[in-house]
Amino acid sequence: MKGSNKLTLYILIAMVLGAVVGITIHTQASPEFIASFSTNIKLLTTIFLRLVQMIIAPLVFSTLVVGIAKLGDLKTVGRVGGKALLWFISASLASLLLGMLLVNLFKPGEGIDLSRAASSSIKELSGNTQSFTLQNFVEHVFPKSLFHAMADNEILQIVIFSIFFGVATAALGDKAKTVVKALDAVSHVILLMVNYVMKFAPYGVFGALAAVIAVNGFDIFIFYFKYFLYFLTGIALLWVVLLFAGFLILRQRLPALLKHIVQPLVIAFSTTSSEAVFPRLTEELEKFGCKDKIVSFVLPLGYSFNLDGSMMYMTFASIAIAQAYGIHLDYGTQLTMLLVLMLTSKGIAGVPRASLVVVLATCAMFDIPPEGVALILPIDHFCDMFRTATNVLGNALATSVVSKWEGALEDHDVEVI
Repeated sequence: MKGSNKLTLYILIAMVLGAVVGITIHTQASPEFIASFSTNIKLLTTIFLRLVQMIIAPLVFSTLVVGIAKLGDLKTVGRVGGKALLWFISASLASLLLGMLLVNLFKPGEGIDLSRAASSSIKELSGNTQSFTLQNFVEHVFPKSLFHAMADNEILQIVIFSIFFGVATAALGDKAKTVVKALDAVSHVILLMVNYVMKFAPYGVFGALAAVIAVNGFDIFIFYFKYFLYFLTGIALLWVVLLFAGFLILRQRLPALLKHIVQPLVIAFSTTSSEAVFPRLTEELEKFGCKDKIVSFVLPLGYSFNLDGSMMYMTFASIAIAQAYGIHLDYGTQLTMLLVLMLTSKGIAGVPRASLVVVLATCAMFDIPPEGVALILPIDHFCDMFRTATNVLGNALATSVVSKWEGALEDHDVEVI
């Protein structure tokens, strides 16, 4: 069995063990022990995510700069960037509109018990809503220091700096070859580090699932069955839309792409962190046949501009909360909400529980009681699993599609007979 297949197997085993241990603790232990167990077992996940986070910033910087420099001239950079943004904007609008359509069709908010909303549960989130004023949003996007952005893992700020640095490097031509060669070596060193870090993934997965199930048990699915079922319906339809769009362009290569990204999807699903799979996704897309220069340029952009699952969820959740409070939003208001979400979702990379933070800010903006966010907190972890995996799928498709449009998609899967 190949190493990558072994890791996937270990991750799946860790998911099962985490669920078993979690439900055992939930049903057999005292509340005090459950709280202590949940806090301590989550340290495994914390270690894994911190190990991944330590390599995200240098990897994004080195790969994006090298990717832009290898594209050659500024005309090529603009062409590839334009194609990437075309896909990002189209996918974002489709995701937002789908969420709006489903929440109006199914009206999941009408089945939520408002008495379960506890305003104290959202204090942690409400502290972050200030970042969505126009001034702070701009400050969140544009860096004042590369080192500050790297220290805080502000992916969008790192992307902005890397684009300027990469464009300047490309403009210098031969004079900058040494810089490009050095950063290319750095990116390969970090990708090797990824292999070491990923060996800890099963432990992180085990800790995440054991902790959340120990606290909430499986009753959480029953209690929120209606809301969760409709959300899963939306995610399934979004996958159909994304895969159909991908099939129109990639044709028979689509199954091979899905085979390559199954491990990143499983890790993203179980850890609810798309950052955790960025390095491995980079590696798998190159194995699939995408040119490294396209992957290095498009994928980091996608992590900031292409959050398909999160955007569908934000529309779905915001309007569902309004329904729960009996607030009627006409379609004009809902479309305005979509435009707001389209903008605010572009600067949330690296913000903990980012989707809920944006939902909270949006509710306040449209006079919807923000306490309603507490309604969806108990199942947010499970919803986050699906929307995070969808974000990864969307970015993998975006990178592959742009590679195909650029004639830079090689068929590695048929090289070995």
